[in-house]
Amino acid sequence: MNTRQLMDEVQKRAWQFFWNESHPETGLTKDRANNFTSDDYTIASIASTGYALAANVVAVQRGWLERKRAEQRTLSTLRFMLDDMFHFHGWLYHFVDWRSGKRVWNCEVSTIDTALFLAGALLAAEFFKGEVARLVERFYRRLDFEAMRTDGGSKPDEMLLSHGWRPEDGFISTRWHSYCEHIVLYILALGAPHQNLPEKMWDAWQRPVVNYRGKYEHLTGGPLFMHQMSHHYVDLRGRRDRLGWDYWVSSVNATLASRQFCIDNKGKFKTFDDDVWGLTACDGPDGYRGYAAIIMWDKPDGTVAPTAPIGSIIFTPEESLRAMRTMYDRYGSRIWGRYGFSNAFNVDRDWWDKDVIGIDLGMALLAIEDYRTGGVWKLFMRRPEVRRGLQRAGLRVTKEPEPRPLRKPL
Repeated sequence: MNTRQLMDEVQKRAWQFFWNESHPETGLTKDRANNFTSDDYTIASIASTGYALAANVVAVQRGWLERKRAEQRTLSTLRFMLDDMFHFHGWLYHFVDWRSGKRVWNCEVSTIDTALFLAGALLAAEFFKGEVARLVERFYRRLDFEAMRTDGGSKPDEMLLSHGWRPEDGFISTRWHSYCEHIVLYILALGAPHQNLPEKMWDAWQRPVVNYRGKYEHLTGGPLFMHQMSHHYVDLRGRRDRLGWDYWVSSVNATLASRQFCIDNKGKFKTFDDDVWGLTACDGPDGYRGYAAIIMWDKPDGTVAPTAPIGSIIFTPEESLRAMRTMYDRYGSRIWGRYGFSNAFNVDRDWWDKDVIGIDLGMALLAIEDYRTGGVWKLFMRRPEVRRGLQRAGLRVTKEPEPRPLRKPL
């Protein structure tokens, strides 16, 4: 198949994961599934469930799914979330049993994962309108952002959101304090229709700059997912915030740095080459890892995640398409299954992952749709809450000659 057809298949097979691996009654979507055969996994991810809501919108637009069936699944999911799931000030557990919605693994109530669920729900609300939109508004208004900012009122001057809460020991002390995937969380907080959080929350988190080989300057040096997640929903092209930062430029350069690192180390690892790259949080031969080009996380060991370059197709279309094509042609059935590309592989270790992971498939699906049509951006950016969040963060469109610098005082 040609590259356009391959993009079709990557998207459609990713959507099939979200349809097949969501519980027919609760709507909760598995965190992962076996890519080659049926499995008995029962753990759902709240973020994965949010991506399922978004994926079904894309599926209707692409003609894979009848609108009525998609709307029914969306409504049943939202009703279960609102009426049958435990919540703490509106916030949900990170991982739950997909049949009951009960907490598993002693996990945390997670602010970022609830925000990713909300992002998918807002996309569905904008698409379906009606009862879906009313339920999403209920869910949004139930979220107490102030509780997560102030640890339930005990820290009234705190400007950074907590990572979450655990019943055993209360609010998590770690804050969303430094640039990462949290952009969408802060925009949804600042745009919340029922709370008026301080605008300076946006300015409070750190923005450390890293530079790979003196050429690719970007914020932070973590795995690629950190530079992708928010951008698949929020269209930040050509925008700067009031501090002068261009987060789109940062993600472009972070992707190019990640690719260049793999090229520079192709003599060390057989997996890496010019068109086989992608360092992110993914499965690895020795367990789940957070691979990154600039060593602040887990040291690269030759493991590549196919969804990493695909998730950056909006930033680096030529490089990402070549990577997708090369990995499919070169490794075929070892990494390609019923839901598309497996989560990761490592030629050096002769290790081929059998699983896919929901959030990674979701990022790939949405990224391709934005690259092809901008459809996810168009729907999400219509939301008044998103527009308010952007305005309060000072994120406005600026007309500048290319190439745009990472930071430019306004």
